[in-house]
Amino acid sequence: MEKKIYVINLRGEKEPFSFKKVFQSARNVGASKEIAFEIAKEIEKKIYPGISTSQIFDKIFELLLIKSPHSAIKFNLKRAMEKLGPTGYPFEKFIGKIFEAEGFKAETNLFIPGASKVKYEIDFLARKGRVMYIGECKFRHEKGGRVDLQVALANYARFLDIERGRFFNSGLKYKSILVTNAKFTSEAIKYSNYVGVELLGWKYPQGKGLEKLIERNQLYPITILPSVTHSLAKILIEQKIVLVKDVFSKKFKKIKIPRKQKIQREAEILLGIK
Repeated sequence: MEKKIYVINLRGEKEPFSFKKVFQSARNVGASKEIAFEIAKEIEKKIYPGISTSQIFDKIFELLLIKSPHSAIKFNLKRAMEKLGPTGYPFEKFIGKIFEAEGFKAETNLFIPGASKVKYEIDFLARKGRVMYIGECKFRHEKGGRVDLQVALANYARFLDIERGRFFNSGLKYKSILVTNAKFTSEAIKYSNYVGVELLGWKYPQGKGLEKLIERNQLYPITILPSVTHSLAKILIEQKIVLVKDVFSKKFKKIKIPRKQKIQREAEILLGIK
């Protein structure tokens, strides 16, 4: 019987190395079964006790970049979301774009009074038909960050005060939604489900998480491209170049930045443009 090798996850906890997880992570971004198996075998040979899952991630990315460039760029999505920071403002704009792609009319960064006369900063409103979402975004740039029960409690309390106020049209149905680029704790999920608050985060709801909506609508953040460094990301986001598809806009063509052609080529690879 082979001895288990324990790795260190993002929360600093030990967990056994999983060949299956490595294989599946490569498959999830479009690598073929053959390539995913090759990568998992190579990673299995190179790991050692105490290696971090972040280091394993880097090794998978490097191998995908050689064997399947399109898959490699997609594999970078979670880190790309973290690079939208350090503030949550670009993330709120990004989420507004996702809701628009799903058929909603979205507005971001509004101030709305509650019944208590307190004015709340609302990250976004998203309306489709008679349904209006009052959205709260919680951006996490630290690895392994979570949205916990305290955040869920504060979000619902704010929603109740706004709902009881007189700002909105009574003919609409209002819903609260809490959105994050990270994961929710089990307590935050239990409480939000109990009070009827919808959640959208990384791999939540299962099979319908944020990463699925991004892929379905090809709304990849500009930070997913390997050639977009932190400094370049800041310049591009300030110019409202937030999505990969913005690389093909007139605005991007006018911007003077290094690696411009490389960024465009990576965007073409990701979006399947020949």
